[in-house]
Amino acid sequence: MVTTLTNANFEAEVTNSDKPVLVDFWASWCGPCRMVSPIVDQIAEEYTSIKVGKVNVDDEGALAERFSVMSIPTLIVFRNGQEEKRIVGARPKEDLVKALGL
Repeated sequence: MVTTLTNANFEAEVTNSDKPVLVDFWASWCGPCRMVSPIVDQIAEEYTSIKVGKVNVDDEGALAERFSVMSIPTLIVFRNGQEEKRIVGARPKEDLVKALGL
């Protein structure tokens, strides 16, 4: 399951999560984001040991700014509420799974 992340629920869903969290910063007008989105959805379905969330940077500019997201798609892996890895740009599924340590 993919959770839509907002400024209001970010702490509860990501910072306080007991599981690793993959966060996809994206926008609807971004071509590479549209390529990565189905891959992120697949990972959410296949790996129940993690949480997956998406941040629409057009709607949640403050979150994008908070994590210094300059280019999209940017995918960040959080563990214990802390940023562990950052992937910028469209990447194949294998790269994302490897970044998560799965």
